[in-house]
Amino acid sequence: MSAALPASGREWHLVARPHGWPKAEDFALREAPVTAPAEGRVLVRNLHFSVDPYMRGRMNDVKSYTPPFKLDHPMDGGAVGEVVASNAEGFEVGDHVLHGLGWREYASVPAQHAVKVDASLAPLSAYLGVLGMTGLTAYAGLFDVASFKEGDAVFVSGAAGAVGSQVGQMAKIKGASRVIGSAGSDEKVKLLTEEYGFDAAFNYKNGPVKEQLAAAAPDGIDVYFDNVGGEHLEAAISSFNVHGRATICGMIAQYNATEPTPAPRNLALVIGKRLRLQGMLVGDHADLQQQFVQEVAGWLNSGELKYRETVVEGIENGADAFLGLLRGENTGKMIVSLG
Repeated sequence: MSAALPASGREWHLVARPHGWPKAEDFALREAPVTAPAEGRVLVRNLHFSVDPYMRGRMNDVKSYTPPFKLDHPMDGGAVGEVVASNAEGFEVGDHVLHGLGWREYASVPAQHAVKVDASLAPLSAYLGVLGMTGLTAYAGLFDVASFKEGDAVFVSGAAGAVGSQVGQMAKIKGASRVIGSAGSDEKVKLLTEEYGFDAAFNYKNGPVKEQLAAAAPDGIDVYFDNVGGEHLEAAISSFNVHGRATICGMIAQYNATEPTPAPRNLALVIGKRLRLQGMLVGDHADLQQQFVQEVAGWLNSGELKYRETVVEGIENGADAFLGLLRGENTGKMIVSLG
């Protein structure tokens, strides 16, 4: 069953592969026909979609853990929306679902790739951030990959971003001895200490990261959650205590680099300090999904865990929202809202 469907909807296509920083001309907003869903599919009117740093890597034509975006095809990514037509058992018109076909107004989604979400538990946009992939990334990266334990001192880079802000708060809730964050503006630094409860934070643009981290963590660190790479990773290796653990989640400092990046130059310290540096992909941690939603929904309800979203209104501003994300213009999760 379905209501009357529109003839077409808009979708963002990648039309050129960026060299270095992406430009507006690399993207095009195009009209595409909207048709009733085939058997086993649902047609979803997207209400919000996610723009994320990992999408920059998918714009390069290189082999990676996730296939590159195709040129002149709609891009994809996390989205949440309302079912407007269903040809699949278990889905009704009016259901809200989370799925992977963002960057467009209407999406024809295979039923097995759609997950029903409850708008009464949290705002729908939260399923793209704090209760979605970014939240699970923080949760799995801290507790599973970095083997966090009570009493650990934790350093988070990109700490005012969607993942970083959750990592720091989760560490505090679970009994970290000290949580330190770095961010790219004095305003974000203030947010970390005043709203998110970090013990210390610094603006990495105000001086060498290594010196600022040493001052903020005089007793060293046990866990480093890396969203940035480069100079931040080098600084963390210097500040690590013996048996320190790093979760390497992102390296946004290098995503638009066209030349090899020099740091970290102190990897030899990994030996004497017996450090563990481990890369992570959130897709490997689906087994934690239920536990994660249950625990985090509890922290949200109790007010222990706070989150911010930067919402950009209108599909026509989708590419600008992504470019703004790469420049650090977001606080918390960057969402494009289709209203």
